[in-house]
Amino acid sequence: MNIFLEKLIGFDVMTDQVIAMDLLIAAKSGVRNYAMAVTEAGSPEIKATLTRHLEEAIDMHERISAFMIERGWYHPWNEKEQFQLDLQNIRTALEVPVLG
Repeated sequence: MNIFLEKLIGFDVMTDQVIAMDLLIAAKSGVRNYAMAVTEAGSPEIKATLTRHLEEAIDMHERISAFMIERGWYHPWNEKEQFQLDLQNIRTALEVPVLG
């Protein structure tokens, strides 16, 4: 899509926000998967390695969350604000013209 058109309809901001949310969801999934893997580890060495990866995944989740909170894209401690933001994102997505 043309950069001018993206800015005109607000799609450029929406794209960054959507990408960040997808990354946050993937990070949450990684944390959950590593946590389960740690409990199933077959040796102390594997458990130590998986625990290290779990800690890194938690750190990544924190950095993504902070990035999104700083930009006003994520309100994890205020469900009313997050709900309003989600509704706004839904409305914006529904207004994006279908090309093709």
